[in-house]
Amino acid sequence: MEAPSNFGDCDALSEKSDLGNFHSPRNLPPNKTVSSTAIPKPRVSPILLISSSSSWGFDPLIDALELSSAMSLSLKLFILFLAILNLPAVTPTEIGVTCSRSAASSTPPNATSAPPTPERVADAVTDLKIHGVRLPDPTPQLVRAFLYTNTCLLLSIPNSLVPSLAANRSDALSWLYTNVIPFYPRVRITAISVGNNPLDDDESPLFDSVLPAIQNIRSSLEDLGIHKIAVSTTFSFISVMTSSFPPSSASFQQPLLDTLIRPLLQFLKDTNSSFMINLYPYNLYRLHSEVPIAFALFQEQPFLYRDDVVTGVRYRNLFDMMVDAVVVAMTVAGHENVPIIVAETGWPSASTDVAEVDANEAYAQMFVKGLVAHLRSGVGTPLRKEGVAEAYIYELIDRGIRRPVNGASSPQSRNWGLLYQNLTRKYDIQFTSAGTRRGPGSLVGTFCWVIVAFGWSTTRRNTGFC
Repeated sequence: MEAPSNFGDCDALSEKSDLGNFHSPRNLPPNKTVSSTAIPKPRVSPILLISSSSSWGFDPLIDALELSSAMSLSLKLFILFLAILNLPAVTPTEIGVTCSRSAASSTPPNATSAPPTPERVADAVTDLKIHGVRLPDPTPQLVRAFLYTNTCLLLSIPNSLVPSLAANRSDALSWLYTNVIPFYPRVRITAISVGNNPLDDDESPLFDSVLPAIQNIRSSLEDLGIHKIAVSTTFSFISVMTSSFPPSSASFQQPLLDTLIRPLLQFLKDTNSSFMINLYPYNLYRLHSEVPIAFALFQEQPFLYRDDVVTGVRYRNLFDMMVDAVVVAMTVAGHENVPIIVAETGWPSASTDVAEVDANEAYAQMFVKGLVAHLRSGVGTPLRKEGVAEAYIYELIDRGIRRPVNGASSPQSRNWGLLYQNLTRKYDIQFTSAGTRRGPGSLVGTFCWVIVAFGWSTTRRNTGFC
């Protein structure tokens, strides 16, 4: 498979949309601070804050705390413990990584060692504590390497096979017998994508073949008694969206919406599957000079934001804007509740194109760190609080770009890997999630319970806390 320059969103171009004015210069500005005294803090009773959330079911206990100042400390702490346990849980997005066969099997220029074996690749994923891997061009050897690893796999069927899978049910069964049946469920295969950017296929767009191929794979799985593997396909953000900002104006392109995406969304809803899309903020940043680099790299700065005046929400990063554009487009298509999987996203750490000065390791590390922190926080996006269901970083291992020799031209190439080709880490990033966290406002709520538990009753309400 080609490098990401010809793979999905990485180099696709489309008509520019008006992103509007950003509240920040394009280059990374110096850090600014805002005085905390400039932000008024409401003087609200912590007890009133708690009692306003009747769903917690602690109103009688709160009244008792107000009426009794002699309650034992141990009982108050016990009530505090129960309150914290009762807070709603929010599950962070599952974070995975793409591992392509071409990257895993390529040999560095002038290297004397062989490329890493599938087993070493699986070990590298385990060492990074990444619990999901997307294989865009799976082989039985690669799939077998993840036996008993507890790593969830998303398998992608190459575009070249989609027409035959659509025309012949037996071909769908044959592919499953080669790549799934020998290993499942000892290998945790959770989803199959029939094609990757099938509409961008160089030979011929696969408009008419995608949905029949998906249906044949799904029916074949059911015939085999397998009901827990979701089936979908993967689109390119730039190829299927009419615009990206404001997100409230986004929609899918016609006639693609009526001929493929709307029927597909109905299928995904009926089969409890996810809408998959490759989403690269790097692409949109390159296409629109008004986008600040810090906005694309998840950099938190006081005045770095972009407002959508239609929905009234404020965006702090380009990734959320692009996700919400997909959410709105799905809503326009009549299926706003289908889960979303970001099948590819990333930032290149090197490029053969000297004009791509932003393709460097410093920016790539900032993007990946910011993305992981954002997804692990569980805050979601302004229009989808649960966020995307899964997100796969492109990609695990560098491909080893080759620069032009003696002035000869060569295809543009980039490195995207989290690991160098010798499998050493490029960045120091923790991918493991801290597990579920408590819902929005949980820190405020917990702090208020602490105030109550330690006897700050109605006589001390106006202290400025909470």
